[in-house]
Amino acid sequence: MTTRILICDDSGMARKQMTRALPKDWDTEINFAEHGLDALEKLKAGLGDILFLDLNMPDLDGYGVLEAINKDDLPVLTVVVSGDIQPQARERVKKMGAIDFIKKPTSPEVIVNLLQDYGLYRPGEDASSTLPHSNQKAAPDSVIDLNDFLQEIANIAMGRAADLLARLLNVFIKLPVPRVAMIERSELSMALAAASNDDQCSVVCQGFTGAGVAGEALLLFSDSNFTDMARLLRYEEAHNDSLEVEVLMDMSSILFGAFLKGLGDQMDLKLGLGHPTVLGQHQQVNQLLEHHSNRSERLLSIEINYQIEDHEIACDLLVLLTEDSIPFLEKNLYYLAE
Repeated sequence: MTTRILICDDSGMARKQMTRALPKDWDTEINFAEHGLDALEKLKAGLGDILFLDLNMPDLDGYGVLEAINKDDLPVLTVVVSGDIQPQARERVKKMGAIDFIKKPTSPEVIVNLLQDYGLYRPGEDASSTLPHSNQKAAPDSVIDLNDFLQEIANIAMGRAADLLARLLNVFIKLPVPRVAMIERSELSMALAAASNDDQCSVVCQGFTGAGVAGEALLLFSDSNFTDMARLLRYEEAHNDSLEVEVLMDMSSILFGAFLKGLGDQMDLKLGLGHPTVLGQHQQVNQLLEHHSNRSERLLSIEINYQIEDHEIACDLLVLLTEDSIPFLEKNLYYLAE
């Protein structure tokens, strides 16, 4: 009997990796969805007995999909496959009806063991697999571009950093879809100033290098967040400039270290980190990043906004990769996409 599989993920690379992780001898019909609303349409059309569901997606995220599945009593078994590995993320999706949670990137061994544990697959029992029509938009042989590659590995690295921060602070971090773009260095401050709602910020910068890759990570922290953040970090002293620097350094150490290690691990690359530096405090973004404005180099920008649930705390992590890093990144994309 053919099992209808629906893979829902906004990343073409993730859909491709998930498809390859499925058993080759499993009799399946594989369908794809690029976001939650797309997934619900396909489930209502009867295109999924088993749903492999990402959490961080545009339009409707994985939590919204699980909520709609429960509300409409849709007949599907859901396995969450996500880079968001926070303990609370696992607990929440299980309570919402997911039968299991798998962290990204997954592997054939993990998938086979899960399917066998739930009696959904026995090796050698099925003889055929039906792939989607070649004109399907999300077909597994679709071309993966550099932005999609960076967004997916950033998504996984983002989840690792959030997991570390969530465990240290005993909170839940709300995660976005990472934004990836090629920008002119001179445009950087304008783009961030538009996103910051003219709030005054403080910024920490840390450079990094590896074999074929170089860049810098920036942490932008709004002045209005410091008091609440210091409380979560269990600082007892009065609010002053020295305390703010400690908060900045602690936050940057957690997020920079975990995120950059996550990127490096996925590319089999050891990144050397420079010393973190406070670029400035209590200024507008365009003033803090003034050193970028007179340089013409193009940059690959990865932007992530971390928000702590039930607290008025948010910060922007910005990773800037030099244009010279592109050949190395494209080489990694080629190997991962093959």
